[in-house]
Amino acid sequence: MNAAPPPNRFAAGAAYIDGRYMPVGEAAIPITDWGYRRSDVTYDVVGVRDGAFFRLDDHLARFRASMNAFRFAPAETDDDIRAILHRLVAMTGLRDAYVAMDCLRGRPPAGVPYHPAYSRNYIAAFAIPWVTLLKPEQMARGAHLVIAETLRIPAGSVDPKAKNFHWADLTRGQFEAHDRGADFCILLDENGNVTEGPGFNVFAVRDGRIATPDAGVLEGLTRQSVLELCEHLGLPIEVRPVPADELREADEIFLSTTAGGVMPASRIDGRRMGNDRPGPISQRVQDAYWARRAEGWHATPVDYSLAEPAHV
Repeated sequence: MNAAPPPNRFAAGAAYIDGRYMPVGEAAIPITDWGYRRSDVTYDVVGVRDGAFFRLDDHLARFRASMNAFRFAPAETDDDIRAILHRLVAMTGLRDAYVAMDCLRGRPPAGVPYHPAYSRNYIAAFAIPWVTLLKPEQMARGAHLVIAETLRIPAGSVDPKAKNFHWADLTRGQFEAHDRGADFCILLDENGNVTEGPGFNVFAVRDGRIATPDAGVLEGLTRQSVLELCEHLGLPIEVRPVPADELREADEIFLSTTAGGVMPASRIDGRRMGNDRPGPISQRVQDAYWARRAEGWHATPVDYSLAEPAHV
């Protein structure tokens, strides 16, 4: 009688840190590294659905641009990072996965100036079961949003186009949302224009026209996908400043993010939009997004032959 195969020790997630692979629960970084002590890190997140990455090359290009913006120069090339991500998903065996890649700054070694220029940079990454910002019941009824009093960190200080862990403003805004009974906050800039929320871009619909902020935001790849979808669907869309009052008075609002795709909203600052459910344009964009994904749009199949890591 054949013995049952051993359980997959990476089923809950697999991680890579600085050349080594391990179960995600065993992953750790040195507590003295500046990546931890100073949030001196950049990152990106790519989704896997039905065994395929979505916009993998675009995510890798943005990750490299973010590394360059923060002056990180790890040993791994883009091809190395691509292979690491494929291997991590293959190790887990997951068909739907949340896959993160980070570049962290270490600590200057003894004997050199105590300056980030002398700190070693390294890559960390992990793949875990799919994560979504909204639960199914929240997605069905639409997100409840508030415009926070907390302002977004100015882009002249920390450019949101390069992904970063400077989330103190977003975290403070989320506590405002929680205190007001909402799901998410949206932050304004110093001029009173909409920027973004914690992990998502924002779209306002008014009189059949869609608008999304042009500045102070991460240029999200799901956001880019929405721009492409609107052109495909013949929906008018503008990338421009969106004043707070325009968002508060919108007919519809929807959000876009890797961890959830297109997410319609139904309330803003307590005001119910439409019938307190996702609006027709939001629903149309959401449906088109997942339909195109199911057709293989921007898909890169995971190489599951890489299940055995080189170093465990």
